[in-house]
Amino acid sequence: MSTEARTGTDPATGAPAGWGEPRSRTVTWFDPLVTAAGGRERSGLETLEAVRDGVLPPPPIAQLLQMDLVAVEGGRVEFACAVDESVYNPIGVVHGGLVCTLLDSVAGCAVHTTLPHGVGYTSIELKVTYLRAVTHASGPLTAVGTVVKPGRRVAFAEGQVTDAAGKVVATASSSLLVFPLPA
Repeated sequence: MSTEARTGTDPATGAPAGWGEPRSRTVTWFDPLVTAAGGRERSGLETLEAVRDGVLPPPPIAQLLQMDLVAVEGGRVEFACAVDESVYNPIGVVHGGLVCTLLDSVAGCAVHTTLPHGVGYTSIELKVTYLRAVTHASGPLTAVGTVVKPGRRVAFAEGQVTDAAGKVVATASSSLLVFPLPA
């Protein structure tokens, strides 16, 4: 850090006084292997229903990024996602990576609802189109993922994210590899 940046620092934090008050957010998650083990005993739809209903813990990424599974049915999922300054990029808007992760999640989970017991998936390709900036004032985001074409080897899904006013902020199309889970 330059000498100029060190002048006028807050003695408690060591940060330059112009940075404002420090903020924090605590993230709590549960053992992801509990969910994985529970998923091995269920179909994809049953696994996501168990997460939605609190029978299985949500994945840590959902806790970290403040995403909640709010609706699930065969071939379709809906997530809610809170946005705050903790996910801002350097220009003062929500980082596109958060929106991309949300879209990847709903596309993958939509495909997951079509899979039988013992079968998993992973993203092969994800194309995201950003349509507008997201800020804290955008309110909570809603993301919906739907299966376009299920498959035994490759599945295809789409996702859409809207802000609290119902405006579409991003869309995605995704290809996912479908494979047997190791025992």
